Amino acid sequence: MMTSAAIRQQFLDFFKSKQHLIVPSAPVVIKNDPTLLFTNAGMNQFKDYFLGNKAPVSPRIADTQKCLRVSGKHNDLEEVGVDTYHHTLFEMLGNWSFGDYFKKAIAWSWELLTEVYKLDKDKLYVTIFEGDEKEGLPKDEEAYNEWKKVIAEDRILLGNKKDNFWEMGDTGPCGPCTEIHVDCRSDEERKAVDGRTLVNNDHPQVIEIWNNVFIQFNRKKDGSLEPLPAKHVDTGMGFERLVRVIQGKQSNYDTDVFSGTIAATEKIVQKKYAADDSKESIAFRVLADHIRAISFTIADGQLPSNTGAGYVIRRILRRAVRYYYSYLNYKQPLLHQLLPVIATQFENVFPELKAQENFVAKVIKEEEDAFLRTLDKGLKRIDNILESVKSESSVSKKISGADAFELLDTFGFPIDLTRLIASENNLTVDEAGFEAEMQQQKNRSRAATALETEDWIEVNNVAKTNFVGYNSLETKTKVVKYRKVSGKGKELFQIVLESTPFYAESGGQVGDTGQLRIGNEELGIVDTKKENDMIIHFAENILPEMNGEVIATVDANRRKEITVHHSVTHLMQAALRNVLGNHVAQKGSLNNEEYLRFDFSHFAKVTDEEIAAVEKMVNEKIRQNIPVVIKEMKKDDAVALGAMALFGEKYGDTVRVVIMDEKYSIELCGGTHVGHTGELGLFKITSESAIAAGVRRIEAVCGKAAENYINNQSVQIRAIGEQLKNPKDVVKSIENLQAENSSLKKHIEALEARQLVVLRNELLQKMKSSTT
Repeated sequence: MMTSAAIRQQFLDFFKSKQHLIVPSAPVVIKNDPTLLFTNAGMNQFKDYFLGNKAPVSPRIADTQKCLRVSGKHNDLEEVGVDTYHHTLFEMLGNWSFGDYFKKAIAWSWELLTEVYKLDKDKLYVTIFEGDEKEGLPKDEEAYNEWKKVIAEDRILLGNKKDNFWEMGDTGPCGPCTEIHVDCRSDEERKAVDGRTLVNNDHPQVIEIWNNVFIQFNRKKDGSLEPLPAKHVDTGMGFERLVRVIQGKQSNYDTDVFSGTIAATEKIVQKKYAADDSKESIAFRVLADHIRAISFTIADGQLPSNTGAGYVIRRILRRAVRYYYSYLNYKQPLLHQLLPVIATQFENVFPELKAQENFVAKVIKEEEDAFLRTLDKGLKRIDNILESVKSESSVSKKISGADAFELLDTFGFPIDLTRLIASENNLTVDEAGFEAEMQQQKNRSRAATALETEDWIEVNNVAKTNFVGYNSLETKTKVVKYRKVSGKGKELFQIVLESTPFYAESGGQVGDTGQLRIGNEELGIVDTKKENDMIIHFAENILPEMNGEVIATVDANRRKEITVHHSVTHLMQAALRNVLGNHVAQKGSLNNEEYLRFDFSHFAKVTDEEIAAVEKMVNEKIRQNIPVVIKEMKKDDAVALGAMALFGEKYGDTVRVVIMDEKYSIELCGGTHVGHTGELGLFKITSESAIAAGVRRIEAVCGKAAENYINNQSVQIRAIGEQLKNPKDVVKSIENLQAENSSLKKHIEALEARQLVVLRNELLQKMKSSTT
């Protein structure tokens, strides 16, 4: 039987033979796309190529991409593990053409499936777009004609817009698609029922295996379609489904993609996986699926939390804990024990997990410990709810929708667990009330994050935009396009320039502010961000005339202070690794004009002595006035030089390397930096704390901010000294005050005790007098 690793490699080798560049998977955690929390499709990392914001590194590309989906069609989290073919995290095998080949993709997909993988042609069906009269879109005759060359016409099925017209979102690139479906039923079943009647009808054994999308339109905000200047191909094939088909299994979970994890779970819980529809079997499948989603997202930089992407990961983790706790009767942390299996299995495909195995395991275990404690509290809460419901006089015994939602929202109890516990107690759940509560939460969440964007207004047709802000804080340029965006009750305008000195928020460094001057008018830029690789300038208004020469000027003083904090972060990280150990790795950062914040992997509190050692090392490097050398080189050469890269970041073949003494600090970094370390002045750590399992946070100041911090501390110390009558030793004086205060407290307590005794005796004497 062909292994999953061999199947993956054959796909990549096949398209390499067709002159495709093989690229690594992008991180599953999205950094610079406000429309997405996670990479949910193979095309996400190529979005800029489709939008025309960036030239592709090759007109033909192939890869396997980590994707995460927890909502939408066929991807409701509560269904994962219940069926045998949907997942949270999955691999998407894809081949891409950027203005190169088009419908030729059909022939190649057929060649790979039938000649390389040797799939039975009699089990395959294809669908093409039937057209849409309302949209003015014709039937995809070109795809139909291509398919006629290799497959019988009665196996070419027409699909409607929902199934066979792919769109990135409400707006953006889109086009018709053609899908390949495989019928995995037995010969007897296939003879009894024609497979063509089951395509796209959610049959668990008649499944889509490959989708070829032909991107040729751009959907505008008003719903209209406009042709793109170039035609592209975006294909995707679910790796797990492909392996299932080639290995002849009836379930994705029976393949070697998951069998190792299931076997490890069997050993831990001392139970056998029956591969049926029982709650116990579902629990095995849930664990095998969820551990991948949890571990890879943490490895790519997303820690579990109570908001945004972090909440999604926490929700997935808690669902897994609930399943092993309730259905495998395992009452202690389990998921972290599966991590070595996953890390080893994917070591040669996604090596970032193996490189951080201990860290990821510790984060997962602490999350498990925390939820197991919450689970106990939740079970006590549901006991109280059950008691209350049973005591009601109503004939219809129901757990209210509000209570069911509280169990989900506060204690992480999914509705099916509440439903199960209710049924065990001969009760039901007010499902409609629960759904209403859920909808209210979704509406609140949507209102808090909704961002309305208008269509871009094109001002100048420019093939490429450039960042010039490393060497200049002012440049002559012109507006390429702009649009209005609305959200949280506020309106802003986004502006794209042909060339810009404004640094867009990235890598922890905040975006620049400044001004645009067009003619005699001035426009304030309040922030700069990236949308994929496009630099977006934010303004509170626009000018009546946006065409003409633009003078773009960055706020130089603010940029300087931001740069100081960014540069010293490099020195500090190197010092932390020297003082604490090479396990230290960046897990998040913020560099603004006021301070720096740095999150890093470390499993204990950083002691005062260690903080002092880090400060001393950094300030020594500052005083040495080391030249900051910045080079562009091939990524492999940079790694060979010893450059540090961040987990969860996507790097191209050519990278920017920042060197502050080749024996001390070499990092891949796109941020702005000082010319010599002496420009940093002074460095001071202001706080150190824990923010998650195995993750510490340091806040620090540098340059003028450090000078201000030290001055403020000195002022406070002088004020304390004056309050203490300026003693020679302020600390000793405070210690004496504390000792005196403690002694006085004890004296007062003794006096109060004696007074109580006297008062008691007086009361007793009065009682005796009154009775006689």
